Amino acid sequence: MPLLEGLEITAVAAEGKALGRRRLSAQSERELVIFVPYAAPGDVVDVQVDRKKHAFAEAHIVRFLKKSDMRTEPRCTHFGTCGGCRWQHISYPEQLKFKRQNVIDALQRIGKVEFPEVLPALGSERVYGYRNKMEYTFSNKKWRSWEDVKSGREFTDSPNGLGFHIPGAFDKVLHIDECHLQDNLGNRIRNAVYDFAEAEGISFYDIRQNEGDLRTMMIRIASSGQVMVCVVFGGAEKAVVEKTMEMLRTRFPEITSLLYVVNTKANDTIGDLEVIPYAGPDFIEEEMEGLRFRVNAKSFYQTNSAQAYELYKVARRFAGLDGKPADGKLPVVYDLYTGTGTIANFVARNAGRVIGIEYVPEAIEDARINSQVNGIENTIFYAGDMKDVLDDALIERHGHPDVMIIDPPRAGMHPDVVETIRRARPERIVYVSCNPATQARDLALLDDLYAITAVQPVDMFPHTHHVENVVRLELRAEPKPRQDGQGTPLQV
Repeated sequence: MPLLEGLEITAVAAEGKALGRRRLSAQSERELVIFVPYAAPGDVVDVQVDRKKHAFAEAHIVRFLKKSDMRTEPRCTHFGTCGGCRWQHISYPEQLKFKRQNVIDALQRIGKVEFPEVLPALGSERVYGYRNKMEYTFSNKKWRSWEDVKSGREFTDSPNGLGFHIPGAFDKVLHIDECHLQDNLGNRIRNAVYDFAEAEGISFYDIRQNEGDLRTMMIRIASSGQVMVCVVFGGAEKAVVEKTMEMLRTRFPEITSLLYVVNTKANDTIGDLEVIPYAGPDFIEEEMEGLRFRVNAKSFYQTNSAQAYELYKVARRFAGLDGKPADGKLPVVYDLYTGTGTIANFVARNAGRVIGIEYVPEAIEDARINSQVNGIENTIFYAGDMKDVLDDALIERHGHPDVMIIDPPRAGMHPDVVETIRRARPERIVYVSCNPATQARDLALLDDLYAITAVQPVDMFPHTHHVENVVRLELRAEPKPRQDGQGTPLQV
């Protein structure tokens, strides 16, 4: 593959990569787009092309000729290897600008909708140590760098690793000494388990053979200070489970919920497996404005607790639920994709009734418990496929929604859900999304009935390209021609 010299990096692109452009030849007007990871706009670099297609190429940096002014020194020693936190080399204010532009690009290019000025991305106060949940993998195949492998030297250290899967190498794990994404207690727990397993001769998981004592481990540290550790064993003997869990219990009194799972399946999911409490309750609690939310090993909860509070405040404000209405009439609110009912319970105090709908039955049980724990009596929760549960009969039973809050998964909304929303025609919709691209597609499907009146990006994941986005939609006085989700008018 060729070496391209003096490539100027001009922009950031999808998946956190940066890009530059190079004319195909002196006689051609066509340009080849070159995607380069770990580069920053303003860099001038020599790059080695790794893969070339007709209109684009992928390359890696081999030499810096000039470094961008927006560069900063990454804190993590694993930067560039583990595959996470790919923007650590870019200053945080610049990251926020790129995330805002990502939202603008999605609304313009995918949604093709009209929208007001997009507000500056709401940054996270903590850019390190912000995650309340981390998941690690045990492997008997520690990842070695290519330089180490081709050196031919004999490795004398342990082949076992505890850390993150390496992109493109499903059976290899990068052993992590220190991760800066969670409180340092998470590092101490992880390293203690690794050292204990090595000393005791406890086997690490072999993904190819589907065998090994230790498989994965999840550490949750809540805003309340409560700590959950869940160790997943790959069919280990009772004695191995007992001594591992007892070590954690005695060495780390900070752990308030100590759990384990035995998983002999060929995949790492634990949704269909029993979670067994070893010490303490099977949940921890997050706190928000005096509300307490129970989180168990299978629960979804936003992984940046402090920033989740900021996100929910934006959603509540956009929904007009941050105070009592002037006319005294409390609105009926539908919370679609409610999860464990966090948003539903968060806005309930200024609503007449909140109807929450979620696919996962266990999450709905948590949502009901969260209402009970907080003394909230005006929430009703349903479990099932959104396109089946949210129908005209449900709306007739519980009343026309004044406000809908929508927080779907990355894939966005099913077309049947969009059609039900269109028929229900709430006065206001608040659409919360972790994927501006699918959000923009869905907004195009509602554009004939709803005008976008506010857009607020919220950064939940510093040092990554991911961005959460909140959009407020208000019912138009007069509908306009309908689009097909690609910005193309439909023929009626």
